Amino acid sequence: MAEAERPSPDIAETIFAALDALRSRVREAFGAARTEQGLRDENAKVLGKKGELTAILKQLGAVPGDRRRAIGERVNVVKQEVEADFERSLAAILRARRDADLHSRPFDLTLPGRPLAPIGHKHPVSIVREEMSDIFQSLGFAIHDGPEVELEENNFTKLGFPPDHPATDMQDSFWTTAGHLLRTHTSNVQIRAMSTHAPPMAFIAPGAVYRRDNDVTHSPMFHQVEGFLVDEHVTFADLKGVLTEFCQRLYGPGTPVRFRPSYFPFTEPSAEVDVGCVFCKGDAVRQATCAMCKRTGWIEILGSGMIHPVVLESCGIDAEKYTGFAFGIGVERVAFLRYGVPDIRMFFENDPRLLAQF
Repeated sequence: MAEAERPSPDIAETIFAALDALRSRVREAFGAARTEQGLRDENAKVLGKKGELTAILKQLGAVPGDRRRAIGERVNVVKQEVEADFERSLAAILRARRDADLHSRPFDLTLPGRPLAPIGHKHPVSIVREEMSDIFQSLGFAIHDGPEVELEENNFTKLGFPPDHPATDMQDSFWTTAGHLLRTHTSNVQIRAMSTHAPPMAFIAPGAVYRRDNDVTHSPMFHQVEGFLVDEHVTFADLKGVLTEFCQRLYGPGTPVRFRPSYFPFTEPSAEVDVGCVFCKGDAVRQATCAMCKRTGWIEILGSGMIHPVVLESCGIDAEKYTGFAFGIGVERVAFLRYGVPDIRMFFENDPRLLAQF
């Protein structure tokens, strides 16, 4: 038979065969896709406007009318199966990607390094407090802590304050409830330590204290380092030796130190301690105009004295056998003098232009 006389193949059977081949090819292509974009590209090759299934549908015009319904139904089934395969493959790819993220290293070692974020600065008050604590610890003092909300008897009564002392007035201290107040000094730690420890003892108590003061040289909240030593045969000479050594370590060897008689309810005898002005440094010309030492050449930095026998006895310590000394230093005052800050309130305003210098 001549070539032109051979019967043409059934178009409907050709379409059915193409749909079966397409179905098989789609399963393989979707299974081989390893990325979401790759899977979507394969899906577009089948269901897109120029996809293979669209091309097959364009052949329906040549199909006899009695076969079109069967082919249409088959096309819909294939389309639904392709869509279902796509969703399953996409879910598998997304799940694999999430599992890889969960089990991979928390950082990519191939990425370039990043500069470390700035870690901030120590506050100047913290710098001075830590330096002062280090000096006293090197001299044999341990650190003792106590509450900031204190009983009136620990803050005043056991320290020998008379009931009518100005510090006990409502206008000078922050009272919370009857019998409780924000401690006005860290001397409350002295009472707590001497009431619970047997001599000998040597402690310092750094911490925040509160008073109703607020001006250029005073703040309602500031910091103190209280120190005290109790033992047999402790004398004022021991106090002078410790504080002189402390001042010279803090301000430098050879710093002049002097003791002036003073009064505190909880020490007797008592003394104010001055150091040579760190600004004019004893120079006669500079001293004549130095506002910090008021042209005296000296700056007061702390109060001190021998612990009053009444304080020892109120804590259950035999004042006939033991003696001791105590001192209190304002941390802000030391920082104020060291760094030449003109207003003590600047320490608490959190201005980064000031804090970034430390």
